[in-house]
Amino acid sequence: MTVNELRSKYIDFFKSKGHVEIGGKSLLPNNDPTVLFTTAGMQPLVPYLLGEPHPAGNRLTDYQKCVRTGDIDSVGDPSHLTFFEMLGNWSLGAYFKKESIAFSYEFLTSPEYLNIPKEKLNVTVFAGEKNADGTEIPRDEEAASRWEEMGIPRERIFFLPREDNWWGPAGQTGPCGPDTEIFYDNGQPKCGPDCRPGCHCGKYLEIWNNVFMGYNKDAQGHYVEMERKCVDTGMGVERTVSVLNHMKSVYDIDVFQPIIKSIEEVSGKAYGANESDDIAIRIIADHVRTATFILGDPQAVTPARTGAGYILRRIIRRAVRYGRKLGITGAFLAKPAAIVIDEYKESYPELAEHADFICEQLSLEEGRFSKTLEAGEKEFQKLLPNLQKNPKKVIPGRVAFRLYDTFGFPIEITQEMARENGMDVDIEEFKEQEKKHQEESRTLSAGTFKGGLVDHSDITTKYHTATHLLQQALVNVLGDEVAQKGSNITAERMRFDFSFHRAMTKEEVQQVEDIVNEKIQADLPVSMEIMGIDEARAQNARALFGEKYDSQVKVYTIGDKDGWFSKEVCGGPHVQHTAQIGHFHIVKEQSSSAGVRRIRATIEGGLPLDK
Repeated sequence: MTVNELRSKYIDFFKSKGHVEIGGKSLLPNNDPTVLFTTAGMQPLVPYLLGEPHPAGNRLTDYQKCVRTGDIDSVGDPSHLTFFEMLGNWSLGAYFKKESIAFSYEFLTSPEYLNIPKEKLNVTVFAGEKNADGTEIPRDEEAASRWEEMGIPRERIFFLPREDNWWGPAGQTGPCGPDTEIFYDNGQPKCGPDCRPGCHCGKYLEIWNNVFMGYNKDAQGHYVEMERKCVDTGMGVERTVSVLNHMKSVYDIDVFQPIIKSIEEVSGKAYGANESDDIAIRIIADHVRTATFILGDPQAVTPARTGAGYILRRIIRRAVRYGRKLGITGAFLAKPAAIVIDEYKESYPELAEHADFICEQLSLEEGRFSKTLEAGEKEFQKLLPNLQKNPKKVIPGRVAFRLYDTFGFPIEITQEMARENGMDVDIEEFKEQEKKHQEESRTLSAGTFKGGLVDHSDITTKYHTATHLLQQALVNVLGDEVAQKGSNITAERMRFDFSFHRAMTKEEVQQVEDIVNEKIQADLPVSMEIMGIDEARAQNARALFGEKYDSQVKVYTIGDKDGWFSKEVCGGPHVQHTAQIGHFHIVKEQSSSAGVRRIRATIEGGLPLDK
């Protein structure tokens, strides 16, 4: 089973069950301030799970690119990746547990699809709980009974608590519910009497998760059963392919083999000969694939000191550092990146479209990191005479952390240079300094991630509609070179990135602000139509450049249909008329990256939204 085969079989199966295939979305979530990247296949569907009607209907399926870096230090082991693909299918009120479980079982066990022996399958369901307010969410006997009907005996059905079998809500409030998770038993012995799905010994491998969103958590923390119940499912591509092929590692699957081969060629190291080298090769393979997808995204960021650009920079530099461990001294990432592009270009054509940009940015960052290493080495040599006076021959952790924090100098290289000079590094103090820095960073950014469109609050809805006015105002003032490159909204402010070759003048900024406020004061109507993407383009509706759109899309028009001010393809939500937005103020206009400018703005006041 290859990655392409699994992807095709999954989509074909759910299309045969009345689901409409929709296009996967950007790796950079357009209006979710809670995360830097799309971290799950359901993330772009949140507005529709929260009640927005989807233009493609109420049975959907897709494949979605995702990035998670929370476990980056585990990458290189048999199972962890920073980039991965998720297969998903959704019911937006069309069906619930009975049909969802039947679909999953049929796809997994049918000879036409995955043909997994049913005795290899184990499942977990929600054990139920009593809430603080005295209400009770019952044990999910309905899901368990349905699995029994499918042929899974009770001894392979496990009732687990909230931390294992509950999802959501996405924000503080909203849809949530129990899930059922499907595990593959690889046949190895149990690690002990309590070994079960969810155990980390490696016997049980999770391959699918079905979330039954049947509750709404309100502002008081109560769980209220909903009339419109949804299903959200997810299957990880890489892990499932490795399981189906009885492989010991996700890095053994077909898409990684040519990437690893290219790293072997450039490093002169043979994969499989040395465990330390193998870990380095796997880390490079993962990181170059992740960086290629981030740089190849329609809303691509470039390496930077903050936000998503910082994560990208860290991933690239980490790959370079492990390249050095393999003895690679020059720039080399463009070669395996070209392999990634070739492997994925049919399913993700945006990679081929941005191939030159991807390779250029990788090489530029490799060059910058090389200079960083030179600067760090010079600083180390400058500090060395005093450091050697320490009778214990130990470099304080705070010194090592300053090299890391100020110069971007990796701790591993500090340790290497210390050993070369007969010294050691106080790694415990370094970790304490790092932890302190991380806690301070979290405290500083804690207010940044409040609200967001995940909870459809009035203020974020107003900000979202304001981005439409802002983009058209920028086009009116600066010309057609302007195109949206992404936005980020919290309850306190909006951030809007757009393509433009220079800084705006004070007069241009003021002109744009005045136009937006003029349209707000004019109290223009905001209307929505569902139409084909070709018709939307024929009507000159704006859309994100390079974004993959479904055949049917929502088009929001601000103003009368015959004399509109703004027309955009967008998922929503929006105000009903512009006076609801309030006063708009541009706080700052600055550079975001090469050829991309960024506006930060706030709004105050406005009329209440119609309910």
